[in-house]
Amino acid sequence: MSETIEQKCLAKGVKLTDQRKIIAQVMSESTDHPDVDELYNRVSKIDNKISIATVYRTVKLFEESGILTKHEFKGGKARYEELNEGHHDHLIDVKSGEIIEFVDEEIEILQKKVADKYGYKLVDHKLELYGIKIKNNNE
Repeated sequence: MSETIEQKCLAKGVKLTDQRKIIAQVMSESTDHPDVDELYNRVSKIDNKISIATVYRTVKLFEESGILTKHEFKGGKARYEELNEGHHDHLIDVKSGEIIEFVDEEIEILQKKVADKYGYKLVDHKLELYGIKIKNNNE
C-alpha cells in the first residue's frame, strides 16, 4: 500500500495543521488531479473556515517538499497530483478534463531514442497528450 500525502508530510517533517491535514486527505483521495479551485471546493465542504489562500499556500508547500507535483494547463490553471516514485504519462480529455494515467513501453523507448539522437541521457520526462473522447468510429 502506498503512503498517503499525510504520511509523506510526516516523513519529510512538514508540519501538519488541522487544515493542512484536511487538504492532504482530500488530495490523497483525489484521482482527477484537481486544480486549486476544485481542491478548495472540496476541502471547504469539510471545513468552511479553510480559505483559498490556505489551499494555495498548502499545495505550494507540498510541491516544494516533493510531495505533490504541478502540471501546467492551458488558461493558467495548474493541476496537482501526488508525486510518486513510479513514472506515468497523462492522456487528458480537453472537454471533460478527465485524466487517464498510463505507462507505455514503446513511448518510453522512443523518448530514450530521441534523447540519445540529440546527445542526451534521459533522466526524466513528462508526456501529456490532449484529446477528445471518440463516441464511435465515425467521428
